[in-house]
Amino acid sequence: MDIDELIDAVIGREGGFSDHPADRGGATRWGITEAVARAHGYHGEMRVFPRDEAVAIYRRIYWVRPGFDRIADAAPDVAAELFDTGVNMGPAVAVSFLQRALNALNRGAADYPDIVPGPRIDDATQAALTAFLARRKPHGESVLMKALEALQGERYLDLAERRPANEAFLYGWLANRLG
Repeated sequence: MDIDELIDAVIGREGGFSDHPADRGGATRWGITEAVARAHGYHGEMRVFPRDEAVAIYRRIYWVRPGFDRIADAAPDVAAELFDTGVNMGPAVAVSFLQRALNALNRGAADYPDIVPGPRIDDATQAALTAFLARRKPHGESVLMKALEALQGERYLDLAERRPANEAFLYGWLANRLG
């Protein structure tokens, strides 16, 4: 999938306007919270937040800024998963999942050096991913996907355990965000 298809899929999942009382994000439209919309210059009512503004925010903040576009050619499934995770948990969380997984899969730094965690796909993260995929082909990307989804699933469970109001969302997160 290209970024336009990924954005369409997220918007399709997130739907139109929502203001669930248990959702700390508050009012959202197209999956964009009011706080994010305001931070990017939108001043109107969230019920009418334009889809094209949501698309622009998804592309800029959840695809380009964290650097998922940098790895899309080499690992399209990983880039798509990171984009989706970043939309739901924040791009820095998604990047940290990739960096943690790559560090844990490098066989004690025998395959490539450990990555210093950071909020974006930097040159070191991109080099580690390239080395991992080269070393572990043809199944490396699918194994890396399992690691990313395991980290994501664990975080969803932790969120529900730490804040019982999040239990309202746990089933949907697991059903729609994993696998």
